[in-house]
Amino acid sequence: MASSPSSSAQRARQGLANRLAEICRDAGLTGRELAHLCGWSAAKSSRIINARTPPSADDIRAWCRACGAEDQIDDLIASLRSVDDMWVGWRRLERAGLRQAQEARLPLYERTRRFRSYSSWMVPGLIQTYGYTEAVLRAVQRRRVAMDDVTEAVEARMARQRLLYESDRLFAFLVEEPALRNGIGGSEVLMGQLRHLLTVGTLPHVSLGVVPMRPNRSRMPVEGFWIFDTAQVNIELVSGFLTLTQPTEVTAYAETFAELAAMAVHGSKARALITTAMDSLG
Repeated sequence: MASSPSSSAQRARQGLANRLAEICRDAGLTGRELAHLCGWSAAKSSRIINARTPPSADDIRAWCRACGAEDQIDDLIASLRSVDDMWVGWRRLERAGLRQAQEARLPLYERTRRFRSYSSWMVPGLIQTYGYTEAVLRAVQRRRVAMDDVTEAVEARMARQRLLYESDRLFAFLVEEPALRNGIGGSEVLMGQLRHLLTVGTLPHVSLGVVPMRPNRSRMPVEGFWIFDTAQVNIELVSGFLTLTQPTEVTAYAETFAELAAMAVHGSKARALITTAMDSLG
């Protein structure tokens, strides 16, 4: 796995910049000459080539026309959009409110048949209770979203949970043990959430594992992530939302999930940890 998930987006940006630089070289042009043909400053061409400034679709069109590579315009613009979609800052993702951000993920969930989810700090959204979700999204709204549509956003997430009860799908959830004890919304909300985990864990097509706290782990906790079939990984970071679709990166996260699953306890042992966390709440 990459040392930083956001570095995957940077590598994708650099890959697009490298392709543009190669087109320029194949045309026998320097960056300065290309800038002159495009009506730009030489500095702009340099920033694009070095991946310091992402090109716009119009920049790509001008670049390819100046280099006589019009046949590559559509492919390069498609690559640009893929890079743009890979990394989305929260401000952009949530500019229309939390409800729309929740609903935007529904098509991905509906076409997925195998879900793998790992969380080191909270219960994954697909198995959250109404109260837990409301507390989480209210905290998000207060921190970074001006619009208050928390109630609608909670309803959207709850509606998505119908997928849990469709027998043609498989779900594997892993949570670190501290996620059972760290809660937002108070003890009553957390107690309800823990009771719900005991119920969810009995569903025949759901696997629920808890990675116990121990002093001799073979792998430390990592950032929370979702794997959708073998096609896509989503990661929520402090600054934004990352989507990975490169097969090697998806495989890296699948291998990490397998390692963490091997460290986790399931069945009665997982239920015992959940019950112990409930007892600690009194």
